[in-house]
Amino acid sequence: MSPRLLFRSVAIAEAVTWTLLIVAMLLKYAVKADFGESAVSIAGFAHGLVFLAYALTVLIVGVNQRWRFGVLVLGAVSAVIPYAAIVFEVWAARSGRLSGPWHRTATSDRRDHTWYARLLRWMLRHPVILVVGAVALLAVVMTILLVTGPPITVGA
Repeated sequence: MSPRLLFRSVAIAEAVTWTLLIVAMLLKYAVKADFGESAVSIAGFAHGLVFLAYALTVLIVGVNQRWRFGVLVLGAVSAVIPYAAIVFEVWAARSGRLSGPWHRTATSDRRDHTWYARLLRWMLRHPVILVVGAVALLAVVMTILLVTGPPITVGA
């Protein structure tokens, strides 16, 4: 799977979970459906997980593709606005920021000699460790977020 295909897939998943969350919120608050609370909980969990996966994907693909810090931040922030991840993906693809393969070996580019670029190259050469590590990181972060609860309580 190329960096472009991975990024596009996760951006689409992020947009789909936004849609699920928006529909669930409409069911809960506008329609006042009996199952609205459950729908928001399920869609919220799914969106939260994919949101974090998207942020991690922005980091992995961005380091691989040697994006500047501002582009990394813009990519991560695009997940906050509904459907902006798709707009960012289209822009990144059209501007060539998603072109090219995974960089498993260093080049003469100075950006290939940072500790995080070396770590990513090592992980790309060991894809099982990369996937297991990413899943474990997502599980730990989601667990922490679920234990701490929402930042605000509606109606409190």
